[in-house]
Amino acid sequence: MTSVADAVVPGQRLGHVQEYAPGAGTYLHQDFLYASVVGLKQISQSSSNELPTLSVQRENSQSAIPEIDAIVTCKVVRVNPRFASVSIMVVDGKPCTDDFQGIIRVQDVRATEKDKVKIYNSFRPGDIVRAQVISLGDARSYYLSTAANEYGVIFGTSVAGGSLIPISWQEMQCTKTKIIELRKCAKPM
Repeated sequence: MTSVADAVVPGQRLGHVQEYAPGAGTYLHQDFLYASVVGLKQISQSSSNELPTLSVQRENSQSAIPEIDAIVTCKVVRVNPRFASVSIMVVDGKPCTDDFQGIIRVQDVRATEKDKVKIYNSFRPGDIVRAQVISLGDARSYYLSTAANEYGVIFGTSVAGGSLIPISWQEMQCTKTKIIELRKCAKPM
């Protein structure tokens, strides 16, 4: 027997461990069950005297596909002097279930002083970047741009392992060591 209640979002408290057994799409924190994915809350009762299982069923949806002018959130995989390779995770607010690769070329990092841009001073592997798709590129990668003010690094980790917070359009500061690192920062939205 399965009953469907309502839609839930990650982090939403669903119930207590004394009432339900954890199922798929949930996690346990301090004796409470929370949703770990967006979906529908489901309670399944087994035939024995065990606790009912609480799970979150994801909606069957098709993967988002990048298109020209789409806003993407991606993770920097590697950098070289000419471009940064990224893995696209979200397209226009919809998560990607397929793997899409992108490239941010040195001339697409910012709108002015393009000849002075150094990729390593703009992005580092592991940075989370908001960008815009400017071309479908070649068979392997989409071409992305961070030239507008609202695009760039939205989350990064410092060399010391601390989170980075933006202090200007091209600098981020480590929360642990207070050391300033160079990045092409996105304007907060």
